[in-house]
Formats: sequence, structure tokens, C-alpha cells
Amino acid sequence: MRVATYRTPAAPGDPEGGEVAIFYFGPGQGGGVDANVERWISQLTPEPGSKKPSRSKSQVGDIPVTFCMTEGTYSTGMAAPGASAAPKKGFALEGAIAEGKQGAVFFKLTGPKKSVAKAKADFDALVRSLKKAP
Repeated sequence: MRVATYRTPAAPGDPEGGEVAIFYFGPGQGGGVDANVERWISQLTPEPGSKKPSRSKSQVGDIPVTFCMTEGTYSTGMAAPGASAAPKKGFALEGAIAEGKQGAVFFKLTGPKKSVAKAKADFDALVRSLKKAP
């Protein structure tokens, strides 16, 4: 399900960097685009001054991609063994879901706001580099 995890460097002043997780569940698996976007947005509780959650649809070549963004206190309710599931204030999430005939591919960048902002251009470049297999 999780096919790759990448760490992004912490921005100055942030206690940690970000994480890019890439998921692929297979044809017809992983849930619908809207349900996943809503779930991701619900993982962050807005804080005073947080940007309002957003979503947009785009094309990367012939591939439909839905992008989303939200900020706030991050709480997934799940943690990897040995990791903390404690809520984290001042976080952001950038997400992208690329739809294909063989199933969707999910890209999720999370971390402290400044670290996510620092990694956003590279995250967008990763998603925008997608190409359909021949």
C-alpha cells in the first residue's frame, strides 16, 4: 500500500522536517478521490490563522490530478510502531491524487508549516513529472 516514504529537510526553526508518503492500492482500491481528500483534510484541525482548506483539479499530461491543502493541528489517529500519534500543532498537508486506469496513486506531504512550504515546489515537481506508461 505505502510504496515509498521520503523525508524532507526541516525549515529553519522547525523541530522536524516533512514526510512525503506515496500510496498505491491497485485497480478499484483505495477509495474515491473525494473521500480521500475529505479524510486528509479532517486529519488537521484548523488553528487561529490557519489557511482555509483548498482543493483543485488539474491535468498532468493526460492524467487527472486532484490537489488539496490544509493546515492546523495534525492528528492521524495512527502511528507506525515506535512513533508518536500525539497531535502536532502548526502542521500542513499538501496532497495529490493521480487517477489512472490501473488505480489511483496518492501523494501526501505532511510536516510543520514552514517545512512543508519549503518542500512544496519539489513536491509539485514530483507530481507534475508523472507520465502514463506506454
